[in-house]
Amino acid sequence: MPRLAARTSIDDVVRSAMEGVVKRASVAIARAVAEMAAERLDRELQSGVSRARGDGARRARGSGARRRRSEITRWAADRRARRVPNFVIAATGLKTKKQIVAKYGDGVVIDKGKALPKPR
Repeated sequence: MPRLAARTSIDDVVRSAMEGVVKRASVAIARAVAEMAAERLDRELQSGVSRARGDGARRARGSGARRRRSEITRWAADRRARRVPNFVIAATGLKTKKQIVAKYGDGVVIDKGKALPKPR
């Protein structure tokens, strides 16, 4: 008559051996995450309070600070061009980059207050 296999498998042995290690590690990880969250919350609250008081707190680089709008005086119909500025629309009478490229050619540069380039 064949012997019955032991009821414990390799998974059970590994699981029981790792249980204590995982408990200790998870406690340490939870503590570290809680400390980092508390520090971040404290920084956010401090910067929010100083902004509300007008302390002149400066934003960190890349944290959503936008550049001030400046008047566009030169526009090129190249691959990077997305929107057609109002002065180009007023000067050419054309509303899309596709129309401007069809009339003046690819890579045309239009300066505000100067004469338009010759059509192709």
